[in-house]
Amino acid sequence: MSGRPSIGEAADLLRAELRVGQLSSPTTAEDAWSAFIRFGRMRFSTADSPDADGLLFQYGVYTFDGPEAFSLDLTRQFEVLGEDGDHDHFVQVHCELIYEPVPALAALGDFNSWFFHDSGEDLGRWLEALTARDAWTAIREQRPMKVEVYQEAV
Repeated sequence: MSGRPSIGEAADLLRAELRVGQLSSPTTAEDAWSAFIRFGRMRFSTADSPDADGLLFQYGVYTFDGPEAFSLDLTRQFEVLGEDGDHDHFVQVHCELIYEPVPALAALGDFNSWFFHDSGEDLGRWLEALTARDAWTAIREQRPMKVEVYQEAV
């Protein structure tokens, strides 16, 4: 596992892929998705278990910190072990795109799908299945009101 970035570097690496704060930062879901795929293909120093490094694609209309909004949340989740070598917590690195809940987006409902790197599943097939969804056509060219990148322990 040497030579792989640490979990602590993940949020900065995602920001670099997204070019957050720069003129070329993502302007559509398609832009953010391309950056997230590059980030999702990177391997990190993680625990040796099938669910230690996962990707989550989820969307829906939510009311968290203010008015109702449509959220497309692209998340990377890492398992963190305690000193005893057992599960302690997860660290999630989010790229959340926030949109006005226009009827075309609100009509999509909510959805989530996970992929885990060491599960034996094929990342390419997972990515293709997500972009083949009818919902992706509605989301991909939409321009978010805001893009947030953050990390949290869960």
